[in-house]
Amino acid sequence: MSILGKILGPIWERAKAGPGHRPDRTATPTSAPAPSTIDAGSATAPQPHAPAAARPVDVDGILDFMNDQRDQKLNWRTSIVDLMKLTGMDSTLDERRELADELGYTGDTSDTAAMNVWLHSKVLERIRADGGQIRDLTD
Repeated sequence: MSILGKILGPIWERAKAGPGHRPDRTATPTSAPAPSTIDAGSATAPQPHAPAAARPVDVDGILDFMNDQRDQKLNWRTSIVDLMKLTGMDSTLDERRELADELGYTGDTSDTAAMNVWLHSKVLERIRADGGQIRDLTD
């Protein structure tokens, strides 16, 4: 399974579980992207994916709920490391470099600050493209 698939999998699985398993703040998830769109284990940049779900998935609510269940609160809205931890991923530098390769990062992977910002942006972009609702930080 791809690193991106490991990050997105828990989010879409919780969305499939329905509103009884998390607070429903803005939208009720009715479907999620097909598993083949998030499980592709390619070392190249992700290919175009399935159209967005019929109704948006409240990813903010899902991730906030997952964070509320933790003793250590994570800042998933701005940190790729915390987003990976929240979804049960290993957030080591090697894992982040593999994710960068998977998503087509062309920058210097030894500049971890720049890479992390780029990764976080790309992962949120992918979530939105797959039908997930995440508020901008300015909201």
